[in-house]
Amino acid sequence: INDFNKILNMIQSTKTKLSLLLLFQFFFLVAQETEQTNLLNIDRIYSGEFSQDYERNIQWIENGEAYVIIEKSNKLDGADELIRYESKSQEKSIYVPAEGLRIDSESLSIESFSLSPDGSKVLIFTNSSRVWRSNTKGDYWVYDLESKELNQIGESFKPSSLMFAKFSSDNQAVFYVHDFNIYQETISNHEIVQLTFDGTGDIINGTFDWVYEEEFGKRDGFSVSPADTNLAFWHLDASDTGVFYMINNTDSIYSEPIPVQYPKVGEAPSAAKIGVIDLNSKQIKWVLLPGGERENYIPGMQWVSDDLLMIQQMNRHQNTLTVWNYSPSNGKLKKIYTEKEDTYIELNHPDLSADSWGSNDLTLVDAGKAFLRLNENDAWRHIYKVDLESGVKTLITPFDYDIASMRVPTKKNVYYMASPENGTQRYLYQTDLRGKGNQKKLTPESFEGVNNYTVAPNGAFAIHIHQSAKEVRTVRFISLPDHKVIKTIVDNQDYKKQLAGLSLPEVIFKTVSTEDGIDIDAKIILPVNFDKNKKYPVLFYVYGEPWGQVASDTYNGLWYIMMAQKGYVIVALDNRGTPCLKGSQWRKSIYRQVGRINVKDQAMAAKEILKLDYIDPDRTAVWGWSGGGTMTLNLMFKYPEIYKTGVAVAAVSNQLVYDNIYQERYMGLPQENMQDFIDGSPVTYAKGLEGNLLLIHGTADDNVHYQSAEILINELIKENK
Repeated sequence: INDFNKILNMIQSTKTKLSLLLLFQFFFLVAQETEQTNLLNIDRIYSGEFSQDYERNIQWIENGEAYVIIEKSNKLDGADELIRYESKSQEKSIYVPAEGLRIDSESLSIESFSLSPDGSKVLIFTNSSRVWRSNTKGDYWVYDLESKELNQIGESFKPSSLMFAKFSSDNQAVFYVHDFNIYQETISNHEIVQLTFDGTGDIINGTFDWVYEEEFGKRDGFSVSPADTNLAFWHLDASDTGVFYMINNTDSIYSEPIPVQYPKVGEAPSAAKIGVIDLNSKQIKWVLLPGGERENYIPGMQWVSDDLLMIQQMNRHQNTLTVWNYSPSNGKLKKIYTEKEDTYIELNHPDLSADSWGSNDLTLVDAGKAFLRLNENDAWRHIYKVDLESGVKTLITPFDYDIASMRVPTKKNVYYMASPENGTQRYLYQTDLRGKGNQKKLTPESFEGVNNYTVAPNGAFAIHIHQSAKEVRTVRFISLPDHKVIKTIVDNQDYKKQLAGLSLPEVIFKTVSTEDGIDIDAKIILPVNFDKNKKYPVLFYVYGEPWGQVASDTYNGLWYIMMAQKGYVIVALDNRGTPCLKGSQWRKSIYRQVGRINVKDQAMAAKEILKLDYIDPDRTAVWGWSGGGTMTLNLMFKYPEIYKTGVAVAAVSNQLVYDNIYQERYMGLPQENMQDFIDGSPVTYAKGLEGNLLLIHGTADDNVHYQSAEILINELIKENK
């Protein structure tokens, strides 16, 4: 009996232990699964599991009292249609029904659209193909809102070959570019009149070459006067522009050269001039701007009235901007404005809040009697009003801070973006157009971070976009200037819930003072479960040139969240020469110093970061793309004692192989100061590499050519690296 009781107790004890073991394993697996769902990896990031919502592009109509957007039809599955909204009430109505956009039982996909001046017709862009960065070739269809008829424009031309179609002012015709020539087509009978005849690819009418698009944001190259009297257009002669050949090695067993008209640093740009076509006689007059056609750029042109064309001209050095008034009726040309700098002039001032792909048009005010221009001639970037007749300038923003970018003017005021107290953020302001200094911040305090606005032409409504390091991107429709929310467009609640299920890092901002006395903004993403008593590896994210600010109060990308989960400190620093709101001298100090002053600022700021108690100075890495790739190379080669590992993507290893407009703007002409280009190029210092370097470069990159990587690789091999 006693032996039997002992055996029974042993069995019960074993069951208990087994139960405990199974229970432990269950909780371990649950904890492990929870931990796995809390963490990101590359597969999860790119699987589509995490997706944000975005607003649709809108087309303001009726001066902003209403707008039209593309939406999916409720009646035809997957079909596009145009929906009209009243701005104030948000009352919704169908503008162009999906049923009206059917061709041979197929629905027409709407990629973009524009309205005729009288609102009776809609021009629809579809079936697009890419030209450089954007899909600017395609097919155009006109939908008549009264007759409900749908007709193709340029039907006799090959598919997806028309560019920049636009209505005439009388709503009866459409103008467009095809194969580098400009055409006029009557809507009712499809009669086509060719307006230019010499377009070949080397000769370009109504559009632009690669570098004008890349560096001036120019794509659409013609404009019709308000009463259809004249059509003004750009004419570029690229016949002497150098051709760079990219190599396609993958689509065939034999390689195929891909030619790109690409003026390298020091090479002359395409010859540019403005032609004005009399739409009655079809004769062309050429605007005889002073200076050579290859010695000057023409980055802007717009009609002020039917007999007044305003033209912006910039010299090759890009340190003088001249605005001309031209009258087609008598051929008179009048200089109304000149802006000069000892360094360089930005046509479209790069900023977090700016649209770098805009039209370059100057904003007209005072019933078309004056224009507004951002100017950096003094300590700060200011808005000036310039009288079209006299050229007299009036300072509109007499404040001791930078204007980040402009928005639309109203009759008495102008909206603009700024952030006087914190350069990592952006807010909406307004001030009067008389220069009295009646400024007012319109963004409520609750929207701390980076804000942006698409403002209606009448200034009464806007799309407001907000994000910060703590808040994901949200979008709302508001009234102005009271900033009242009329409708929430995007709240990204689902995305917020997804992020809430992750282990998220803390983000801090601080100012780092270098040994040279330069104050650098720093954005620091701390590791998940941060312990100030531990030592962490650090990853520096860099750009460092005039077209990028990285230490901004914006939400973190998933990749950086993943790196923080893996135990890295991620640091973004903005050196001198970046488009921070720290005054004109801060931005212009990089002139002829690209690759030197900006690189030193980064390294000296990194030295201060490495003094933080929780940073391991022996585990440092740096990475960047494009200008950031160039910065990464310079840092790895010049400061190997600081940076142990680098990842450089699409880097310019030698400044002499990049395009002329960008590099000459910030460095001058190599014919005049060649040594500055050599001293700023990473390839000059390749022998200084000591750490680990990963180079990434696409062979089909038409901007920073793969040539740049090969030049550097050859130099590294030569130096036994």
